[in-house]
Amino acid sequence: MPDAAEHQQQHNLEAIGRLRAAVLGANDGIVSTASLLIGVAAADAGPAGVLTAGVAALVAGAMSMAAGEYVSVSSQADAEEAEIEIERSHLARDPEYERRELARIYEKRGLDPALAREVAEQLMDHDALGAHKRDELGITETLRARPLQAALASAAAFAVGGALPLAMAALFAGAHTIPAVAVASLSSLAVLGALSAKAGSAPVVPGVGRVLFWGALAMAATAAVGSLFGGA
Repeated sequence: MPDAAEHQQQHNLEAIGRLRAAVLGANDGIVSTASLLIGVAAADAGPAGVLTAGVAALVAGAMSMAAGEYVSVSSQADAEEAEIEIERSHLARDPEYERRELARIYEKRGLDPALAREVAEQLMDHDALGAHKRDELGITETLRARPLQAALASAAAFAVGGALPLAMAALFAGAHTIPAVAVASLSSLAVLGALSAKAGSAPVVPGVGRVLFWGALAMAATAAVGSLFGGA
């Protein structure tokens, strides 16, 4: 059984994973929405056109993130269920082999053979499928794939990120739209990059530099496209 430190470490890893996923979704929302707003503004579409395009980008992006995450996590859930069904059939066909297999897993983790067999016997007597799901397949209830939850979380993170540049475009309409959206979006990207780096115990400066570079590149590219086609 895991001790308190291991239990806390598992919770910390899960929290870090959720934070990084949220940061990634918010990053996508900021970059996608800000880039489109800047591109449309550079094409001299007018405040109403810029805001309409921004709202459409935010809604479409959030729905796209939700759909993509749902499909991806659903595939993972289907694969997990298939593995569980295979394991259930193995347990029904040859429980003694599965008992020895579980004991070997515990031996590889450092238990002596006698204790490993005893642990395997007790766990299988209590919940054979649960023991094999957790220790052979690496599937736990905490980490099970949940498609709907993942879809909603991705859509929400994208929408939160995209709301910032959209709000700046609404507040600073006209000639100030592009600089306001760019400054606010890049500042937010820097903060999110620092949070992501700290969550992963990585150097902050390179992490911030990467998100700023790609964010600025995306905005510059759409501004160039907007200017080109707007002028045409």
